[in-house]
Amino acid sequence: MAESVALEHLLTHGRPSDFPVALRDGHVLGFAAFQARAAGWRAAIERREGRRLALYFEDTYEFAAALLGAWHAGRCVYLPSDLQPATVERLAREVDGFAGQVPASLSPLVPEETRRSDWRPLSSGARSLVVYTSGSSGEPAAIPKHLGQLTREVHTLGRLFDARVGDARVLATVSHQHIYGLLFRVLWPLTAGRPFLARSLPYPEELLAELTKGPSVLVASPAHLKRLPETLAWESARGNLRAVYSSGGPLPTEALHACRTLLGQAPVEVYGSSETGGIAWRQRSREDDAGWTLMPGLEVRLEDDALAVRSPHLPDDSWFQTEDRARLLPEGFELLGRKDRLLKLEEKRVSLSAMERTLVAGGLLAEARVVPLHEGLRVTLAVVAVPTAAGGRLLTGQGKRSLNQALREQLAHGFEPAVLPRRFRYLEAMPVNSQGKSTEAALTALFDSRRPPLRVLEQGPEKAVLSLETPASLPQFKGHFPQKAILPGVAQIEWAIQLARELFTLPPHFLRMEVVKFQQLIVPETQVTLELTWSAAKGSLHFKYTSEAGTHGSGRILFTEVHG
Repeated sequence: MAESVALEHLLTHGRPSDFPVALRDGHVLGFAAFQARAAGWRAAIERREGRRLALYFEDTYEFAAALLGAWHAGRCVYLPSDLQPATVERLAREVDGFAGQVPASLSPLVPEETRRSDWRPLSSGARSLVVYTSGSSGEPAAIPKHLGQLTREVHTLGRLFDARVGDARVLATVSHQHIYGLLFRVLWPLTAGRPFLARSLPYPEELLAELTKGPSVLVASPAHLKRLPETLAWESARGNLRAVYSSGGPLPTEALHACRTLLGQAPVEVYGSSETGGIAWRQRSREDDAGWTLMPGLEVRLEDDALAVRSPHLPDDSWFQTEDRARLLPEGFELLGRKDRLLKLEEKRVSLSAMERTLVAGGLLAEARVVPLHEGLRVTLAVVAVPTAAGGRLLTGQGKRSLNQALREQLAHGFEPAVLPRRFRYLEAMPVNSQGKSTEAALTALFDSRRPPLRVLEQGPEKAVLSLETPASLPQFKGHFPQKAILPGVAQIEWAIQLARELFTLPPHFLRMEVVKFQQLIVPETQVTLELTWSAAKGSLHFKYTSEAGTHGSGRILFTEVHG
């Protein structure tokens, strides 16, 4: 195993020119090539005025070179987790320039050809990074980091895990645009001399193929680990898997079982946040092993029953108050859930967390999130939920109205009628982003008036069948056409993509459409069946709208991991 190098000295240490840094399309990318690429990015960045640079790359090798180039150019790097219009609009007000796969209108930088090699150690005190919270409890918040914080956290990971991982290749299903992915699939491998795969592996088939190629470590999230298909030949790769890491949210019991059964080991779960960095870890041999072990050099205490932490991964020696309730143990702590999220509604204080706990405790829901909806000057509550088997039977047998009423009756024992949720959405699984988080924005979007009322008739890893209502009140019918209201084809395509993203893990970028046909009109009050078929290997989504009248529309939509 290679000698570990601090981040400050990564490009000044002088590793052999052919020392493996990354793997891309079967080729090994060596240290000399990495230095040259970082130098090209540094030269381009130094020509751009300003100190704040936003990076967004799909390719992890290119991202790492641009990151090191920016740091050696004295810039602070901002890491957006996506390129949604609202994210780009916010970033444009915060930074002085962009690099990577961002819209051409932002004039992204491109690396130059240069031979310069005057690398000097970086300053530990430099403000080098700004990451963002996930947005799971509101708007994403910017979190600044000094280079020394990152160096200390990478050193902690090495102390804890280098021995078990060795020189294994790093594979990942999570994005490097978030602090967890940045640390585990970029900075820790770079400093430890461990090669990483330049692309993400969102599909299980691709992951299995890579695992069979040699010793590997997997950096994943609960969202991916709970969707491992039992039909793949995981036993062919178990011997190569040195360790599995999971972070970004609680690991469900079913994911723990799947990892033990299919991958042959329990994941190393890492607990922390964008603000604190890593706090603790555990590897559960039994599902009732609830305790977390503190990382070296950290201290914790309870303040109002919630965990407070003092850590070398924080910017100073102050205590940081988390929102997680906990019980202290001799070597760490046990987490007891989030502190109550309080909202003032109808002049009354309501605990959204308590409402969620009540909904799940009733036995009809496996997961529940309560979100506030702002409708004009009024705020109402809505529920996004995954039904249990019992809840699913009630939903299928008696309809959505019956399940809604049963849940409201559960809540009525502890909450006043004026604050009970008024709207409900039932899903097979919660929508998650690349960090494995269900953001409030994504949950709120489920109640968009442009989305049709629906029921899931059939759900699988590659196929779903939905029953859609098309009430005349849908805004898509307005103006199409004055003499006869019809559902436009563009709305049918929009629904297919929107609903497929809720049901499957689609790549982030639209590529093109093929064989799209609209055979019959869809008029208001038509009961429509939408069949969605997803092929991960081809990046292809096939949609088909039918009713008693026959086929209304069909086509194929292709997606890609690479922007542009």
